[in-house]
Amino acid sequence: MARHGAGTPFLLRLSLLLLLRPGGTLGCASVAVDSPVVPLGSAVTASCTIRRELCHGLEPGKVRITWMLDNEPVAGSQRRGLGDTEVSNLTLPQFNRTQAKLWCWVEWNGTKQRVGMAEIRAGYPPAKPVNLSCVLNLSDYGLTCQWDRGADSHLPTSMALKCAGDPQAHSSHCCRSRAQVVTGCTPQGGRSHCTVPRRLLQLYRQMEIWVSVTNALGTAESEHLRIDPMDVAKLDPPVLQSIQSVPFQTDCIALAWEVARSNAHMELRCELRYRAPEDPDWAVVTGIVGQAGTAQCCGFLFGTPYHFQMRCRRSSAQGYWSDWSPGRNYITHEKAPTGKLDAWWSTQPAGPGGWLEVQLRWKAPRQREANGQVLGYRVTLSPKRRGKDPPTVCNTSHTQCNFSVPVGTGRVYLSAYNAAGESAATEVVLLERKGQPVAGLRAVPRGERSLWVQWEAPAAPAVAFILEWQRVTSVPGRCSACWQMEHDGTATTALIQDEIEPFQRYNISVYPLYKDAVGVPIHTAAYSKQKAPSHAPKLHLKSIGKSDAKLCWDPVPVEMQNGFITSYTIFWANSTTDVSSTTVNPSLSSFIIRELKPSTLYKVHIMASTAAGGTNGTSLTLVTMVLDDTEIQFFFLTLGLIFVLLILLLICFQKNKRVKQQFWPSVPDPANSSLGKWVPAELQEEPPQVPGVREPGLATISTVTVLERAMGKQPPAWGRDPTVEISATFPALPQPYVRQVGPGRGWAPAEPSQGPGGSGDTVQYARVLGDASKGPQRAPPRLYLRSCSSQPLLAEPSPGPQPYENLWFHGPAPHGCAGHGDCPEEALATFPLLQGLRIGGDEEPHDCRAF
Repeated sequence: MARHGAGTPFLLRLSLLLLLRPGGTLGCASVAVDSPVVPLGSAVTASCTIRRELCHGLEPGKVRITWMLDNEPVAGSQRRGLGDTEVSNLTLPQFNRTQAKLWCWVEWNGTKQRVGMAEIRAGYPPAKPVNLSCVLNLSDYGLTCQWDRGADSHLPTSMALKCAGDPQAHSSHCCRSRAQVVTGCTPQGGRSHCTVPRRLLQLYRQMEIWVSVTNALGTAESEHLRIDPMDVAKLDPPVLQSIQSVPFQTDCIALAWEVARSNAHMELRCELRYRAPEDPDWAVVTGIVGQAGTAQCCGFLFGTPYHFQMRCRRSSAQGYWSDWSPGRNYITHEKAPTGKLDAWWSTQPAGPGGWLEVQLRWKAPRQREANGQVLGYRVTLSPKRRGKDPPTVCNTSHTQCNFSVPVGTGRVYLSAYNAAGESAATEVVLLERKGQPVAGLRAVPRGERSLWVQWEAPAAPAVAFILEWQRVTSVPGRCSACWQMEHDGTATTALIQDEIEPFQRYNISVYPLYKDAVGVPIHTAAYSKQKAPSHAPKLHLKSIGKSDAKLCWDPVPVEMQNGFITSYTIFWANSTTDVSSTTVNPSLSSFIIRELKPSTLYKVHIMASTAAGGTNGTSLTLVTMVLDDTEIQFFFLTLGLIFVLLILLLICFQKNKRVKQQFWPSVPDPANSSLGKWVPAELQEEPPQVPGVREPGLATISTVTVLERAMGKQPPAWGRDPTVEISATFPALPQPYVRQVGPGRGWAPAEPSQGPGGSGDTVQYARVLGDASKGPQRAPPRLYLRSCSSQPLLAEPSPGPQPYENLWFHGPAPHGCAGHGDCPEEALATFPLLQGLRIGGDEEPHDCRAF
């Protein structure tokens, strides 16, 4: 049961779909509208009727009817109709859609179903076609008409080309009476042109042709075109056969042509047009009548190439012109040049010898005066006379010539020639430039390639004016063609167009020409168009200090300025993005940036500006100094003074012995003395043999002086035996000593050594003491002391004496030394150098023990 109850709603829905579907076999619902096509924006009325007796699937109960326009719900009214019906009415006050579907829905027991639909279209009545025109094609004699459709009606539209003929026409023609109208053609694919075939046309008779457009809201017709199809025929173009100049030496030409075969039976009227390469417009010759033949035209320039074309139409002056014939070129015959040449000159002395250098420039004659191709120009010093040619100073194909003439020459003669002859000579008077100048000269742009020059008239009446202009470049140059002559002596303006380019500077000069002189020129500069410079100048760092930096730059080349430089702007910024700027006059090429922070990195760049914009240059990185120049100079000056003082002190110490002695006293080094190599002369044959005694290395010693012992004093006991007394007396005079050269090498006599500075003063290194005892005794060996120093004063300090063992005397102690206090302590004490000796190893100098 539960499953049966669950399936009941599904069965009801299925029955509704089958019985109440649109177009169902039962037809229990119907939707009606007052008109399926309505004007756009008008009201639409519709009704939906449900018949219960035809909808068997509906259970008794209330049925709700709703509406939807496409997918949008709209509200309608519902009522019970006649019989067992339910009716819902709907009114749309303004239908603004070009096409829509109106649906009727039934809602029963919560279920909605579409039961009916009506499609509604809206639009406008057809627009009237305009600009109807027709052309008869003579190749197949079809009449092709075209028109403009007008506004779109948003509705399906049918279009047809209608025609009606003369009522008196033959029955075989398309129209037998004015009421009889046939469709000539129907455009396909929505096009607005079609072609009426030949069988529906009446040639050489009037026909009425129009366009009819129809849709559901009405019909519209174009203006009726009443024409003879032959009047709208488009003829084939004629053919130009030949062109020639006749008669000779005139400005006339003769043309021969023929018409196309399709036009041979017609009376035609033709036109001829021509132009030279430099002409902007065509010149047209009208009124050429005839089927074929020749025509003569005059007014052509000599020696000029022309391009000719021709076209024709029916002589009735109705219908269309044919296309222009294929072009034909022809050059008219030449004639000798005519007219005068505009000339301009400049003179300067040609050095010693009485000659004058002349630069003569002239303008090429216009085509109307050249009468052909100019082959060259001739300059002479006198006019041409019959049967005699004047001397020629210049013959060239250019428009300038440099030549020399004798000083005092006031005139030259200029002429042009071509293949047909030579022109009359133009007299050029070489006047001096000493006249009054014009005033108030200025130049303004007239276009990208032209300049408008204005000036004030001079006080004296002028004959003409010369305008000269030169392009300003880094490399000097001269344009020989950059000048022009204004023949009106009262003119105050002129337009120059030759050789003018945008973004380039030109110097313009104006010379007034008087009867007897040429005025002094005045100058101005101008641009025909300006823009920002191509690049900015490159910055250079000239100098930098603690708080300022001097920058310099090279001016922008005039070719790259693209206008007048109005200013330079310098920008600088540090790492904290503190940006500053200043504007510099364009005449300057350097600038000093002040109030900078010490020891700070800055980035600097420059911008060059014209009236049309500016351009930035590359960035320059600089770092300010810690000290400025004055501080740096003071610092180095102080260091220099200190250094000089140190040098002076060192020199003073080196040169002044007293000062040197105070700071560095000279102490001889006994350890390096060579006294040990000196022995008495008596002991040459018996050198003392003392084993175990270490001798220092061989060295040169100074003079040794032997002194006599004082009278009444006993010599001290030397050696180990104190009882042995040596009774001997020291000699009163110094005894000679010899120097031991080396082991086994013999002896050398002692030589006095010189003191410092090469003097002969003897420096005493040691004193040899002896005992002068009374009575005849054997002379004891003399006592001697030795020093190893070889210099009176040591120039360099020694690291100290080396320890060594030395021998005072080898043998018994001297007589009278033992135990009596008679040792030479006083003598030893007075010799500081001997106090440093070690006798027997560790003995002090006052220890008088014998070995």
